[in-house]
Amino acid sequence: MKTHFIHEDFLLESKLARELYHGVAATLPIIDYHCHLPPDQIARNHRFETITEIWLKGDHYKWRAMRTNGVSEVYCTGHASDWEKFEAWAKTVPHTLRNPLYHWTHMELADPFGITDRLLNEKSARAIYEELNARLREDAFRTQGILSHFRVAVVCTTDDPVDSLEHHAAYASSPAASQPSSLRLCPAWRPDRALAVDDLTGFNAWVDKLQSAADINVCDYDSFWVALEKRHLFFHEQGCRLSDHGLETVYAESYTDAEAAAIFAKARNGKALSGEQCLKFRSALLHRLAIMNHARGWVQQFHLGALRNNNTRMLRSLGPDMGFDSIGDFEIARPLARFLDRLDSTDQLARTILYNLNPRDNELMATMIGNFQDGTIPGKMQFGSAWWFLDQLDGMQKQLNALSNLGLLSRFVGMLTDSRSFLSYSRHEYFRRLLCNIIGEDVRRGLVPDDRALLGTLVRDVCFENAKKYFPFANSVDATSFAGI
Repeated sequence: MKTHFIHEDFLLESKLARELYHGVAATLPIIDYHCHLPPDQIARNHRFETITEIWLKGDHYKWRAMRTNGVSEVYCTGHASDWEKFEAWAKTVPHTLRNPLYHWTHMELADPFGITDRLLNEKSARAIYEELNARLREDAFRTQGILSHFRVAVVCTTDDPVDSLEHHAAYASSPAASQPSSLRLCPAWRPDRALAVDDLTGFNAWVDKLQSAADINVCDYDSFWVALEKRHLFFHEQGCRLSDHGLETVYAESYTDAEAAAIFAKARNGKALSGEQCLKFRSALLHRLAIMNHARGWVQQFHLGALRNNNTRMLRSLGPDMGFDSIGDFEIARPLARFLDRLDSTDQLARTILYNLNPRDNELMATMIGNFQDGTIPGKMQFGSAWWFLDQLDGMQKQLNALSNLGLLSRFVGMLTDSRSFLSYSRHEYFRRLLCNIIGEDVRRGLVPDDRALLGTLVRDVCFENAKKYFPFANSVDATSFAGI
């Protein structure tokens, strides 16, 4: 009898792993505290026309694999039809063996679509395409239905300080948000463009948008901060309790407020800044933003180490964030230590999650957070989940092992999606299965006791309870409200 590739015990290599996953982890709600889902599609309960729209549009993971497989750009980001793009992806899938895309693809076909009897390839493509498109016409496969199916309790989107947050407000006032098991849609403050003073044209265009959003004339450094403070308060009033920064490394140069003000004035006048001036301004800005986060009781996240937009020809042709990024090798430890210590020295260090993209920095991050745990709350400083290029079995296991060896896995806030796709919640399942399998293997090797209550508590905490307690917007999530979904 042929066994389906994706089955109920996928990745679960022991009886204990299966018990922990099916008995504890599988049905817990998801608190997705960092993703890139479009809030407008959630608010209006968007219906996808084709599987290509929900599965391939904006997915740079798949585009990179397709390009590597010799697929023309016209089938990735170009003008080819939805069927042609899907067919090109289907032809690529067999070549992704041992890449996490092979697992993710077939996990997403299995759940929520229920396709477990076929692998996706050139021969099966047309039938699967038609079957998936038919399912997408069902109301259960609109955005809110998909999120409900995966038991998603909270979604935190990624939002620029100049965003109106109108879609978050529209969803919050809709009937869909009124039930105990309803999704909570929260904004997250992502002020990266405020730091981008190396691109004067883009920076000044963004400051113009900031002054419009804040309804303040930004004429100098002080009014710049008044505008940022006003927008920070606006985000807070809309339910935001989380900030995020995507940086090469943390900026922590020495500076004075007078220097920062002079640099801002120079930038607003369109005069090019030196490398040192850019670093001083970013350092001043990042420190003050972190103080704002602490003052309002927010959690702050720092995604460090991406070397972005490396292919200038494709950047000119397609724009940024189209799949031409890689792992960087920036100095992380010393500037990060300076940054965190400045905040801690005045008791203004907020709850903080640090993510690294270079696996060489796993132990660095796991030890860095220990320097600034202050006993106020469990796991105040977090070594964040493996992300982007490390979001696969090997990368996740290395992150979990580094955290376990050098910190407390039991206080980890667990997995996030970091995706633009509504089907990517299989990544939470992936993580949960891996976690349960690791624990099962530890018991087999005699490294931890076979105490089902103790181990079950660890799994439940890492998959749900720790995040519920850590994030202010998740404290009211009741797991029992999602049990019947």
